[in-house]
Amino acid sequence: MMLRKNLVLLLLMLTVGAVAYGTPRIRQNFNQDWKFFLGDDAAAKLPGFKDGKWRTLTLPHDWSIEGKFDEKNPAKPEGGGLPTGIAWYRKTFTLPASMQKKDVFIEFDGVYKNSEVWINGHLLGKRPYGYISFRYELTKYLKTGQNVIAVRVDNAAQPDSRWYSGSGIYRNVWLTATGKVAVNQWGTFVSTPSVSKTSANVYIKTQIRNKERVKAKIDVKWEVHDADGKVVSATEMKDISLKDTLFEVAEFARVNNPKLWSVKQPYLYKVMTRVFVNKTLTDTYETPLGIRYFNFDAKKGFFLNGESLKILGVCMHHDLGALGAAVNVRAMERQLEILKEMGCNAIRTAHNPPAPELLDLCDKMGFLVMDEAFDIWAKKKNKQDYHLDFPEWHQRDLQDMVKRDRNHPSIILWSIGNEIREQFDSTGVALTRSLVKMVKDVDATRPVLSALTETDSAKNFIYQAKALDIYGLNYNHKLYKDFPKNYPGQTLLPSETTSAFATRGFYDMPSDSIRRWPKDGKTKFTDGNAAWAVSAYDNVSAYWGSTHEETWKEAKKYAHVPGIFVWSGFDFLGEPIPYPWPARSSYYGIIDLAGFPKDAYYMYQSEWTSKPVLHLFPHWNWTPGKKIDVWAYYNNADEVELFLNGKSLGTKSKQGEELHVVWPVNFEAGTLKAVSRKNGQVVLIREIKTAGKPAKIELIADRTTITADGKDLSFVTVRILDADGNPVPDAANRVQFKLEGEGTIAGVDNGFQASLEPFKAYYRKAYNGLCLAIVQAKTKAGKLTLTASSEGLQQAVVTITLKGK
Repeated sequence: MMLRKNLVLLLLMLTVGAVAYGTPRIRQNFNQDWKFFLGDDAAAKLPGFKDGKWRTLTLPHDWSIEGKFDEKNPAKPEGGGLPTGIAWYRKTFTLPASMQKKDVFIEFDGVYKNSEVWINGHLLGKRPYGYISFRYELTKYLKTGQNVIAVRVDNAAQPDSRWYSGSGIYRNVWLTATGKVAVNQWGTFVSTPSVSKTSANVYIKTQIRNKERVKAKIDVKWEVHDADGKVVSATEMKDISLKDTLFEVAEFARVNNPKLWSVKQPYLYKVMTRVFVNKTLTDTYETPLGIRYFNFDAKKGFFLNGESLKILGVCMHHDLGALGAAVNVRAMERQLEILKEMGCNAIRTAHNPPAPELLDLCDKMGFLVMDEAFDIWAKKKNKQDYHLDFPEWHQRDLQDMVKRDRNHPSIILWSIGNEIREQFDSTGVALTRSLVKMVKDVDATRPVLSALTETDSAKNFIYQAKALDIYGLNYNHKLYKDFPKNYPGQTLLPSETTSAFATRGFYDMPSDSIRRWPKDGKTKFTDGNAAWAVSAYDNVSAYWGSTHEETWKEAKKYAHVPGIFVWSGFDFLGEPIPYPWPARSSYYGIIDLAGFPKDAYYMYQSEWTSKPVLHLFPHWNWTPGKKIDVWAYYNNADEVELFLNGKSLGTKSKQGEELHVVWPVNFEAGTLKAVSRKNGQVVLIREIKTAGKPAKIELIADRTTITADGKDLSFVTVRILDADGNPVPDAANRVQFKLEGEGTIAGVDNGFQASLEPFKAYYRKAYNGLCLAIVQAKTKAGKLTLTASSEGLQQAVVTITLKGK
């Protein structure tokens, strides 16, 4: 009888413990079924507000990208020429039974900008910075039955940004529930202070949140899992007395024969942290781990895992072209795939904290990352920019970025700013020291830089602070050579380079004349053309920059130059220099806004990869007799021979520092052929044929099977061909799309920087023979059929399979 009573008592104690401390955390995607209203209504924060007529949508959402281009929009062409304003989001929900009696939080990965959040009419707080992740606790305001989250987003004050920002809850939202004793938000920090081929010491620091100062003993257990889920190391701390609301514990775990993370083999482990209160599991928390080590050497450059590696990087803004700022993992993955194929191995998140999913992809795909915090400190670049919020928010924003991102093995650098105005006055000294300390207080394992433009060290107050680990130099490629002499012992990193302009598929002669558009910062730009396009020969740059070839020739020469970050990887919305309206997106990209490579892409591919490359351009549709400069980028070969209609025009090889070969050719219709050879053996052959009139459409889907999860995408390239199947290089046919099945067309584009057609449409004019349709799956498995038609052309059809989750 006594045994039975004791058993009942034990079960009762376990039940009480489970109620008090809860089961491990629950994290749910909270993107579905939001109501949206573009406009302002103060009553919308109230739980009883009638929102039945509001639009229902799924986050992430960017309302600006849905608007019409207009020069009069307050964001101006520099901000993309799209509407901004104020909007509200509301979501009515019932708390899942699994989350009851827990601490419940809502987590926003990013809201642009000036967000205010209410739960059941209670203001939870505001967050001005549009690129930062944040959370609020909902627990004490939740009730049985229906609850209402309301979010006001204010992006009305313009101009705010030097590029397109987007507007709205444009990143993911999560609902998280934990026990009273749990790992705090971003509460683990894993690092690898010592690594060798035979072992790695993993230092794990965990911050525990003790919500109600529960008096109890806790155990913390850590496990390191390999990519297959096998436990390869474990450690623990037992009988820790709970004292404060927040407290930290730390321990080492040893991994034998570690598989090192690198850009070629990005091997990932994970650390599982488990918290027990009175032996009852109350929390489980997962943290990514990549075991690697790196260093910068002032004389020899960058080393990853002890091996010299050139950083082959690009700068990337956060917009996803026709999709705007709304985060989509597949769209980001596609961008990275295109860059990886080019040979790129590094990303600079210009000029703000990125979406968490981008860093996850960089971890998995093998990209190094410079994670950047700010484009502005206290001194403004635009009237309504972050300088208004910097005094109150910069420490929290900066340290939240570092806390959130510090476990990503891809990140090798923290950047505290880009071309900051405090370079030019003495306030830069104290601010730089303060910001660097803020970073180091959270993570001292990575170097800190700021991207600088003032090259006179005596006048650069950010440099004069002597707090930066690395000198981040923007542009000024002619200074690379003598940097060690002018800055003894200082490590250089070209943090932003080039600013070359190009429009895909547009060419003018001569190609050997380098132009700076605009001429300088004071002269009005008048050198353009009526086509609002820039030659793709890589002979035009901004006055502060240089061409792709000019920059790379210098960077590749010197061991003390660790690499470069080219401005920019892709064209982006906004900042349409050198052109005024109707230009509304940038000309800087190596790849255009639709994801179609420009010709310079193949220069980098020939230099940055070992795969055989032979790229011949331009197209071969010209006026008879016109002298055309024919270029070829190539590698893995000694020479290239050019033929026109079977007749050899000569063999050429790159001489000295040359990165391409060129032939002046008088145009005659027919076939242009290039043959690259090594040791007399053919490596590659490329042909370009004179195209006839547009006759038919070709559709090429990047993936013909996608997941029916409501998010996955297929990017369908549309090519205009002549009757013989040759691409028509100047085709501008208007293509109409029809989609059948469980999907939508999420966006259309053609990559032209001055196109004012909407991105949200079922039609698009081709630009220089190409356009793009982005097909998005719904949630039902089956088939999608996309038909593309245009007056006078043979239509094309592609079928996309939607597979179940």
